[in-house]
Order: sequence, then C-alpha cells, then structure tokens
Amino acid sequence: MRKFLIATHGTFAGGISSSLDIILGKTENVFLIQAYTDENRSIKEEIDYVIQHINQNDELIVFTDLTGGSVTNQILQYALKENVYVVAGFNLPLLLDILMADHETPADEVIETGIANARDQIVFVNKLLTAGKKAEND
Repeated sequence: MRKFLIATHGTFAGGISSSLDIILGKTENVFLIQAYTDENRSIKEEIDYVIQHINQNDELIVFTDLTGGSVTNQILQYALKENVYVVAGFNLPLLLDILMADHETPADEVIETGIANARDQIVFVNKLLTAGKKAEND
C-alpha cells in the first residue's frame, strides 16, 4: 500500500490537506506533520509515529516544504530505508499528480513524472498574458 506524509513548518500541511480534501475528497493514508505548532511534541516523535504505521510492504512518499529545512533534515534519517521516498519543495499540483497516480506504477517513476508536471504548473502569469497580448498585436 502506498502511504503519504506531508511534513511542513507550521500549519502549511493542514492547509494543503484541506485543499486536497476539497479537490479529491477525503484522502486516506495521508499523514500530516505540522512542525513547531505543538510545543510538547518533537518532530522526531511525530515521524516515529508515522513510521510505526508503515508496514514492511508499504511505500511511504514524504513531501516536505523546504530542501535543507529542519523538517526535511529530520526526515532524512529515514530516506535510505527501502520504500521511503522523500520529495522536498512540493506544490499542490505535485501532490495531486502523485496521490492520483496508479499505485501499480513504481513510486520513483510516479515521483519523477509528478515533478516534471508540477514544474510546468509554475508560471509567471503576467509574462504569459503580456506575451499573449503581444502576439495578438503582431
């Protein structure tokens, strides 16, 4: 079974989860870590909780907000485990692509395709509109 972890600084993970619920409906097998929002729980404790819910036959795809950030750095200790994949610097189109992907497709292939598609979604719209206007005037 493919499971997912969205781990971010602050409540970003909760906002992303809310967007996923609106677009996809309630998603299963998605864990959230909202780092530094609960003074009593460490990131390590939260990660350990998630890892305890991952069986030997499960895959875990982890999404973190910042490459080199403290959340990603804490996750890295698990990155070399078999069937754990870490993607840093995610966006909503990437999550949608990967969560909706065929679970029979290998995770690394799903991730690579998702990253390529997500990059295409990052657009400087003003420039796009200006280029469109210029083309109309030519």
